Amino acid sequence: MTTIAPAPAPVRAFQPTGSGLSFGGVLRSEWIKLRSVRSTIWSYATVIVISLGMAALMSASLDLGGTAIPAGEQATWLAQAATFGVFFGQLVVAVLGVLAISGEYSTGMIRSSITATPKRLPMLAAKAVVIFVCTFVVGLVSTVGSYLVAAPILAGKGINAGLTDPDVLLPLLGGALYLALVAVFALGIGAILRSSAGGIAAALGVVLLLPIVLSMIPAEWIADLLPYLLSNAGLAIFGLDLGSAGFEVWQNVLIVLGWVAASLAGAAVLLKRRDA
Repeated sequence: MTTIAPAPAPVRAFQPTGSGLSFGGVLRSEWIKLRSVRSTIWSYATVIVISLGMAALMSASLDLGGTAIPAGEQATWLAQAATFGVFFGQLVVAVLGVLAISGEYSTGMIRSSITATPKRLPMLAAKAVVIFVCTFVVGLVSTVGSYLVAAPILAGKGINAGLTDPDVLLPLLGGALYLALVAVFALGIGAILRSSAGGIAAALGVVLLLPIVLSMIPAEWIADLLPYLLSNAGLAIFGLDLGSAGFEVWQNVLIVLGWVAASLAGAAVLLKRRDA
């Protein structure tokens, strides 16, 4: 008897159709990466602690000398006390923004990220979205928490304003927005330099040192340039006017967005051109 073997099934050549990873999947991946790193938790906790501590310190040390603050200015005083910690918190989120991508280069994980997202730009966009949202939420917690700390202290000194007062709420939102934008700006710097040390130095240099250095140069064109610096325009968003030339809030927001766009554009171009 002859046994007839079944004909083998035709073998189809494998044709890759892409990573198959949607942008939502990339977002979830970047969220897992961000929250699974200890530096993220410590950095955000530091932002909140600094903000609450500076609000308490500023409120407690305020000495009016018996002078009554006009009712129309009380909300401004309270908002400044609640957002004072943002000046220091910007340094922390700048470091975190750099580490969010430079850490992948130092560990080699960036190769896995690029393999999962061969087009590369969705990975950068997802990182930017995740760190923006997370930093904004933490920033809002810190500013609102600072208000809750400062309000009872300043109430004993005759300064009262509700959280829903636009002159209080808008600066609190502005402070959280600025922190989130600084983190995204630093993310772009980290992607450009691909080095934790170099990225942190560059980001802190732009945020902190550049305004100090330029303000020491006695030149008229330098004075005209100061309002367009990232930190000067950013701090003016929520009322800490450090040389914003009297710009409106929306104008300062546009200036900060310009810095962020330049950082991300440079990161996108180099990410596409360079090998991992």
